[in-house]
Amino acid sequence: MKKIIVFAGSNSKSSINKQLAVYAASQINEIKQIVLDLNDFELPIYSIDYEMEYGIPENAQKFLDEIRSSDGIVLSLAEHNGAYSAVFKNVIDWMSRIDGKLWNEKPMLLMATSPGGRGGATVIEIAKGRFPFMGGNIVADFSLPSFGQNFSEAGIVDAVLKQNLDVVISNFEKAI
Repeated sequence: MKKIIVFAGSNSKSSINKQLAVYAASQINEIKQIVLDLNDFELPIYSIDYEMEYGIPENAQKFLDEIRSSDGIVLSLAEHNGAYSAVFKNVIDWMSRIDGKLWNEKPMLLMATSPGGRGGATVIEIAKGRFPFMGGNIVADFSLPSFGQNFSEAGIVDAVLKQNLDVVISNFEKAI
């Protein structure tokens, strides 16, 4: 059985991006999903001075090990001021000190959502431009606009958006 890791690029305890990532992963057939929470991988803010004095924190290696042991990644990025959240950027900064190709060419379903009408589209574009240099293999991406109007406990409310996600999930399933 294929193993995928599922997480949000957020440390919010009520992250809408985590809700979206978990929902999307639940639509994938015949997989074992491991849901990760960045709060469980606390790291100091990256600095070369810290690294020189203390080395690379164990949690950076643990997170990287989760990526390496997976067959695929479902990641939904929070967008803070048009870019990654600070906590997500910090995790990838630390992991890149261990392995510059930290995504290890694992098939990735990249997503984002936000309360606004663009649904995190800017952060997806940043990631699509940057992740391939870091071993990212983005096989599908999806943006969910207006989370509060388009998502409920049952999943995606809007039929067109749901159909779009189904296509994206199908593409991801074929890649893993």
